[in-house]
Amino acid sequence: MSVSLRHVDQVGILTIERPDVHNCLNLETLRTMREHIAALQLDKETRVVIVTGAGEKAFCAGADLKERRTMTESQVQEFIRTIRDTFTELERLNKPVIAAINGAAFGGGTELALSCDLRVVSETALMGLTETSLGIIPGAGGTQRLPRIVGKAKAKELIFTARRISSGEALDIGLVNRVVPADQVLTTALELANEIAQNAPIALAQAKHAIDFGMETDLQTGLAIESNAYQVIIPTKDRLEGLEAFKEKRKPKYRGE
Repeated sequence: MSVSLRHVDQVGILTIERPDVHNCLNLETLRTMREHIAALQLDKETRVVIVTGAGEKAFCAGADLKERRTMTESQVQEFIRTIRDTFTELERLNKPVIAAINGAAFGGGTELALSCDLRVVSETALMGLTETSLGIIPGAGGTQRLPRIVGKAKAKELIFTARRISSGEALDIGLVNRVVPADQVLTTALELANEIAQNAPIALAQAKHAIDFGMETDLQTGLAIESNAYQVIIPTKDRLEGLEAFKEKRKPKYRGE
């Protein structure tokens, strides 16, 4: 299986299972990932998703260039469309997604991490959008998501130079949220996921929606998006449970209703 999905309590863990080729992405892997994402979209029991790579060397080394060399131009077009759509579907998942970057993340691997909401990275990992060194450009959202996270000038520098950066620099520029020892990446991601999973799932989904779509507009439109997201929450049982738990000084029991 090229991508596995397992659950730890309320957390789903998507793992790219191709360590022998540094977890690079071929069409089969992307199609399997899309199937899991579609299932997670409908899974109310899963509150948070973690994406990671098998083994200790790589999170994801990007596209499978051996497969790419055998493709016709039309097949390359299909691959680019598939990887772009897969990452967009992951980004639009109705629950928080954490990238547990356990090793190298180059090209499409960094783009995969960019499509997640939060990023926990190994202190020994390297990241980078290296496509221009191969005569191409980032084609799975890298030119759009990176500047939105680290700023336009820094994104241009990283993409133009195709430079690989350390976890420390990634943290400094705001590309990742946390840097931890290599053997603590998944544990830390799980701790963060469990902390998030304690909160109301509908509220989490609407907060994610408001942030993601509000960032693409002017402030007034963003405030309207936030207001609409709040309206979705008002009739939920979880909102009333939160108020009742606060009154009774107990931990709320959210059901996503």
